[in-house]
Amino acid sequence: MKAVVHHQPEGFDGLKVMDMKESNPGPGEVKVALKTSGLNHRDIWTLFRKRDSTDPVILGSDGAGVVEAVGEGVDRVHVGDKVVINPSLGWPTKTEAPPSGFEILGAPTHGTFAEKILIPSDNVEPKPTHLSWTEAGVLPLAALTAYRALFTRGKVQSGEHVLVPGIGSGVATFVLLMAKAAGARVTVTSRSAAKRERALELGADTAIDSSIEWKQQLNGDQADLIIDSVGPATFDQCLKQLRPGGRLVNFGETSGKTVEIPLRPFFFGQLNFLGTTMGSSEEFREMLQFVNDHQIRPVMDHTYPLSEAVEAFQRMEEGKQFGKIGLENE
Repeated sequence: MKAVVHHQPEGFDGLKVMDMKESNPGPGEVKVALKTSGLNHRDIWTLFRKRDSTDPVILGSDGAGVVEAVGEGVDRVHVGDKVVINPSLGWPTKTEAPPSGFEILGAPTHGTFAEKILIPSDNVEPKPTHLSWTEAGVLPLAALTAYRALFTRGKVQSGEHVLVPGIGSGVATFVLLMAKAAGARVTVTSRSAAKRERALELGADTAIDSSIEWKQQLNGDQADLIIDSVGPATFDQCLKQLRPGGRLVNFGETSGKTVEIPLRPFFFGQLNFLGTTMGSSEEFREMLQFVNDHQIRPVMDHTYPLSEAVEAFQRMEEGKQFGKIGLENE
């Protein structure tokens, strides 16, 4: 079967489309014939991640398709079922932090950028019927991350002001859509006028230029909740915009790994800083129910055939996208 793999050397030079061996499902597994899959920033980071094995690994965490075969002992899923892939491995129930042994699908385990995938039967759920195959295929990782950040960690409430720095990524666009569905007021930031305009079209109440003083643009309108993945490039601005007692939830480090926290504003303002990543299988099912209830659709940027995966990676690396980049099996 054709698959997008990372081999050697490290980086983009090790990214290629090649034939990989197809296997049958073992006990507790299902084989899914994938229709579509979706890129995440994690896929790029994986290109530069040191691995124990030098064997080629199939990349990708997002996917949707049709169950082709089931292994021994599988009774919750049947051949012909239309499913989405839950990329959260080994995290069954909602907990404060992932359990030991938690992994994300797609390195070191084989992922979704392929024609077929073997996966534990507990990691597939029914495809939302209102979504196209392309939309379903790009949903899982980003929507799960956004859901946990907003609801489990951020505890967003209707009427609150939510600030989303760096609009344009898959997770950030899901945060916007979900926060609006939950009744929140949403402000987004971006240096790109085109991305700010697109966010307003999607329902953002306010969109500001992240390169200009935020306080001035927002006239002192502070946020109850900030969902951040940018890190040091915007952290000081975020801190100034968080109301006393507010919550800042971080799930990424796009602009760097380290921030400095001025302690007096932190403790005097009674601020809450929370970390999050991905989510449990329980939260994945909650997210799918929320998506169904509110008829949420992923914001699509561009779709490529699997054979053009390198071009898709390059688009994400250049930061040109607004929303999700998809891959389709030909």
